[in-house]
Amino acid sequence: MYPSAYLDYLIYFHVERDYFECHEVLEEYWKEHDPKNRTSHWVGLIQIAVGLYHHRRGNLNGASRMYDKAIKILAKNKAPLTELGLDGTELVRRLVHQKDLATSSNGTFADFDLPFEKDDVLISCQKRCQKLGINWNLQKKITDDIIHKHTQRDRSGVISERARQLALKNNEK
Repeated sequence: MYPSAYLDYLIYFHVERDYFECHEVLEEYWKEHDPKNRTSHWVGLIQIAVGLYHHRRGNLNGASRMYDKAIKILAKNKAPLTELGLDGTELVRRLVHQKDLATSSNGTFADFDLPFEKDDVLISCQKRCQKLGINWNLQKKITDDIIHKHTQRDRSGVISERARQLALKNNEK
């Protein structure tokens, strides 16, 4: 019923608390299904994960910007959020609170859960977890490798693609 990439996003979000992977898995899905729509609910969900990732790492300006963008997009996309089993109004409220934490004097970080409006999304997540051998009710301990995940990934493909694009651009001149 729900896209497996969305369920994986929810598992990374609620069980793993791995916001970097949340972003990765849903961005790939969005790029395959609705890449030109920058105001898609998928983009808003991706921005939540990016905001949380920045916030946890202490990049409060980056977090605040992502929260603002997510709030604007998701406030306008409540119907698709409902189709995904989420309470859009409550989600926006939680994001506003998260932004307040990021912009407060000490920038306190706190994980939060996405507000499910339908039981079937929770049941779908639990079934997906069983299939993957993951315990839905177990929140993993947050370690430095999750907090600083972007510094550990292989960027050689991205770097070579940027070089290729630059070479193409230079050849056009």
